Amino acid sequence: MLAAPLNVAILHALAKGPKQQVELRHETGAPAQTTLRAQLKRLVEVRALEKHRRNRFPGVLEYELSPRGKELLFVADTVQSWLERAPAGPLPLGGSAAKAAIKALAEGWSTTMLRALAANPLSLTELDRIIAALSYPALERRLAALRLAGQVEARAGNGHGTPYAVTEWARHGVGPLAAAARWERRHTGQATPPIRRTDAEAIFLLAMPLLSLSADLSGSCRMAMELPGKKGRRLAGVVVGIEKGRIGSCTSRLEGTPDAWALGSAAAWLEAMVRADMDNIEPGGNGRLVRALLECLHRTLFSAKRPIQL
Repeated sequence: MLAAPLNVAILHALAKGPKQQVELRHETGAPAQTTLRAQLKRLVEVRALEKHRRNRFPGVLEYELSPRGKELLFVADTVQSWLERAPAGPLPLGGSAAKAAIKALAEGWSTTMLRALAANPLSLTELDRIIAALSYPALERRLAALRLAGQVEARAGNGHGTPYAVTEWARHGVGPLAAAARWERRHTGQATPPIRRTDAEAIFLLAMPLLSLSADLSGSCRMAMELPGKKGRRLAGVVVGIEKGRIGSCTSRLEGTPDAWALGSAAAWLEAMVRADMDNIEPGGNGRLVRALLECLHRTLFSAKRPIQL
């Protein structure tokens, strides 16, 4: 929905107050009336917009942002903020490069390629062994798209294929993905696919290496999501090792006895990351280390974003 720049322009225009369709057409660059009506209809259907008669006069119809629409505007701003950090320079939303970057990120996520590459640099042949759901040519196309978009980069190999690693910009892509997932889960109900084990692992494996804590903090911490399963709830996440404020290790193997732990549902983790609402995250062990990691995770991914208006 946000890949269409007109939708984002509509949300920004209505953030200033209710407007008629003719006013929206003027403020959004004079798109074709049929195109504008179609996008307005779509935004009304997902209840991001409300429409009503101005002063109850039957001939004047206005559109207004709903509370759900204000949250969607935050997601749009998060996507734009991420695009502005592109390695080759800011990408304007709606441009071909921005569309390619968003598509590459979404497909890299949905195919679990980013999950695989977040753990370790891998060659195309190694990806083919891990991801059975895609053919070798399909993996090659998607890897090329990620590389062209600046989300993966080649590393020096050992003669058995070129390994590829995720870039820092791709790691920051967790921000818009988390914001979008939060909005979908809150407002689209059963239409939203559940968060899987690979999603939970990818979130942490991508984001945690970005964190920089106080130099006097060291230790280990388990960051885990509780996910529903056929045999009850199961945990998915990472154990991170911190050495003098730096993330020294990050593994999806949850065994062992860490110095600290943070546990919560997928919804609780999305609230903690996006809104810094940690009320539903259960801490344990070294409370100072847990708090520092949670606060730094939010700050790293969303510090430049304006607060969500609920």
